[in-house]
Amino acid sequence: MAASKKDSKGWDKVFPKSEKVDVKKVSFKNRFGIELVGDLYTPKTYKKGDKLAAIAVSGPFGAVKEQSSGLYAQIMAERGFITLAFDPSYTGESKGEPRYVASPDINTEDFQAAVDFLSVQDNVDPEKIGIIGICGWGGLALNVASIDTRIKATVASTMYNMSRVNHKGYFDQMTEDELYALKQELNAQRIKDFKSGKYELAGGVVDPLPADAPQFVKDYYAYYKTPRGYHKRSLNSNTGWNKTSALSFINTPELTFTKEIRSAVLMIHGEKAHSCYFSKDAYIDMVQGEGSKYKDNKEIMIIPGASHVDLYDNVDVIPFDKIEQFFKTYLK
Repeated sequence: MAASKKDSKGWDKVFPKSEKVDVKKVSFKNRFGIELVGDLYTPKTYKKGDKLAAIAVSGPFGAVKEQSSGLYAQIMAERGFITLAFDPSYTGESKGEPRYVASPDINTEDFQAAVDFLSVQDNVDPEKIGIIGICGWGGLALNVASIDTRIKATVASTMYNMSRVNHKGYFDQMTEDELYALKQELNAQRIKDFKSGKYELAGGVVDPLPADAPQFVKDYYAYYKTPRGYHKRSLNSNTGWNKTSALSFINTPELTFTKEIRSAVLMIHGEKAHSCYFSKDAYIDMVQGEGSKYKDNKEIMIIPGASHVDLYDNVDVIPFDKIEQFFKTYLK
């Protein structure tokens, strides 16, 4: 796959550079000692001495900050926020060995470390911090919102519940025997990896694209495997996660404590997204599940006609006006 034409102009993102913001590379460590790397976006309207509301952004799952999260961060910076798009541990420009590992614990911590970093910036009001999680990071955003009281508002866009999809399969269709076979396969892979001294990768988005691929796979291909969204450091654009990453998600349920989230939550999903059931069910559990008490500041927005990937980069579909209004309401 050839690099995007945008790379040849000294701008390493898959989206055009805005003239309304300044961006700089930053780094910070999480509590596991892993150094994370991000892009910090600041509106050019910023005046020295001001303290602005800030938003940390990550996702989609298997993407890097030069893709969708950077686009969200740049547009929200245009709208007056300090924003940080960051690469999760073991991916992109962030550190951590072995490469291409995902973990619900470490990735939840990554978001908290981003909040640590934003909280001590001279131009940020630490009482006005929110987060945006996209795709698999939407579920992780809800996970961190249930533990981190510093987060005053959370947006989960085109959310995946990575624990659910790994444990139950798409649309919860994996049988008990199929799950057991998957566990056997992944644990056998651990032995192979141990013997070889390296971690076998699962592969990114399928390439070449089969003619009979489901529509959502075609949508992924159209983003990750074409100049529209391809990036050389993106796992989904290239060789993917290591195969055994699924084990920790299978055994560690996300969203267990979302009914405890007292801060504001906005969930956004496409009506035609194959993944829409993740957001609908998570929202219902937050506001209607047994023990739900903090309902008034929770909201779900279904975008008519939109697919899962539309909310990655289609600026005519992503409801940025709504997202801006939401953060200005709750980060004040």
